[in-house]
Amino acid sequence: MKNAVVLLSGGLDSATTLALAAHQGFACHALSVDYGQRHRSELHAAERVARSLGAVQHRTLALDLTVFGGSALTDAAIAVPTEPSGGIPVTYVPARNTIMLSLALAWAEVLGSRDIFIGVNAVDYSGYPDCRPEYIHAFEAMANLATKSAVEGARTQIHAPLIALTKAEIIRLGSDLGVDYGLTVSCYQADENGAACGRCDSCRLRRQGFLEARIADPTRYRSPPTTPGGR
Repeated sequence: MKNAVVLLSGGLDSATTLALAAHQGFACHALSVDYGQRHRSELHAAERVARSLGAVQHRTLALDLTVFGGSALTDAAIAVPTEPSGGIPVTYVPARNTIMLSLALAWAEVLGSRDIFIGVNAVDYSGYPDCRPEYIHAFEAMANLATKSAVEGARTQIHAPLIALTKAEIIRLGSDLGVDYGLTVSCYQADENGAACGRCDSCRLRRQGFLEARIADPTRYRSPPTTPGGR
């Protein structure tokens, strides 16, 4: 089996990505990042998902991005929006995927792995610039200039298998692969037990995905969720 590093947040998309990588025959080394995120219960969800889907190992790396702030997820003074808004929302964490992919790249090189999986999506998502196909292609090009292994001929591939799927398609795929979405946490302001607010952008997209997939939503909400519709 070939080794692969899989970025695992504990949310719906990363869980599906881990399941898909395992289904494709990779020995999956799951990597989560404790970056000071408001929704820290996602890290406990990542542990559950890694065990459930048979990751070879799961590591959580601490890297405190609250020292910079600049996002509703890393700065307690910035509220998580509960209504759709235009443009890139304040839940965008500056350079988050670049940081996480760089960490995954370092571990992959140590493991002798040429494959990194990330669950970014450019269809049903919040408009983050580091979820676009051109970003993934650019990072892969950079990775193959930056590492000893690539210079010596072992090129790295960044896999983003969900990037062109709708949330409903992702949920159907994961369900077919046996993902227990009840283990996952997507909410930007989930409580310490993982219960979702039902109002943030991530909750709306997740809820809409289950409705469109016609699959029961196993999410635990603190209160009745906002009716999906719009961004």
